[in-house]
Amino acid sequence: MPEQTDSTVVVTGANSGLGYEGATAFAGHGADVVMACRSLDRGEAAAEDIRATLAAGPTWASAPDAGSLTVMELDLADLSSVARFAEQFGERFDELHTLCNNAGVMAIPRGETADGFERQFGINHLGHFALTGHLLDDIRGTAGETRVVTQSSGVHEQGEIEFDDLQREQSYDKWGAYAQSKLANLLFAYELDRRLDAVGADTVSVGCHPGYADTNLQFRGPEESGSTLRLWAMKAANALLGQSAATGALPMLYAATEAGVEGGEYVGPGGLMNMRGAPETQESSPASYDEDDAARLWDVSEELTGVEYDLPEA
Repeated sequence: MPEQTDSTVVVTGANSGLGYEGATAFAGHGADVVMACRSLDRGEAAAEDIRATLAAGPTWASAPDAGSLTVMELDLADLSSVARFAEQFGERFDELHTLCNNAGVMAIPRGETADGFERQFGINHLGHFALTGHLLDDIRGTAGETRVVTQSSGVHEQGEIEFDDLQREQSYDKWGAYAQSKLANLLFAYELDRRLDAVGADTVSVGCHPGYADTNLQFRGPEESGSTLRLWAMKAANALLGQSAATGALPMLYAATEAGVEGGEYVGPGGLMNMRGAPETQESSPASYDEDDAARLWDVSEELTGVEYDLPEA
């Protein structure tokens, strides 16, 4: 991983799982990391753990004393929180080199965000769409190449954008809603890159996925459903099939820092069934490259969030 000294990085969902491991790696390589977390208490506890890890001098850390960790509140299920985070970020930081849209929820019972969106679509896609839009001037105003990295999932391959029922009010399937949100992540990532390229911006947008990583993401759905059987089944699957969260974070880190990565690419594990292993550039599903759906989703997302990008249609 290249040196990240003098770089400012925002990682959403940085208090656990892939976000925690990503924040640790960025800080250990010298970056000033903003840990964007829904809970300040959990974020601060995670930051203390990361500082203790780096203070112990892990062999992989190239600049454990040069980086910094700042915890800021961000609730992607509340657009007012997203706007407030962006405003406070602008007051505290002059540059933004990398934005990692990492946080998410998976296969949870249907519920609604503060703004009335189905939670998986609202948190995984619309919250990050709004956040990126609010921070775009900070990213584009930073000298040199900057990157937006959006975390998707291999499950996006089963996804379909239900434009007539985006909020899944007519029919809700927790996995179908999750797959839609992860497909939306890639449609957004690719469309953002096309629009940035159209204006000759130095910012690139990249998609990624972690494969099957052993994190708490798999547990929230069973916990909210009150299904002890499903919870233990998920824990068993994680133990048998999942790679570590640190390894699962590698595609995001590769997409964010590898010199050879280009805008519009998709990075994931290159091992067994793309579920584990070292990161590589891959092809995502044909549906993820549908430019008509991407443009339509972009327009709908601007309308729903009220966040308009100063970028022309590609």
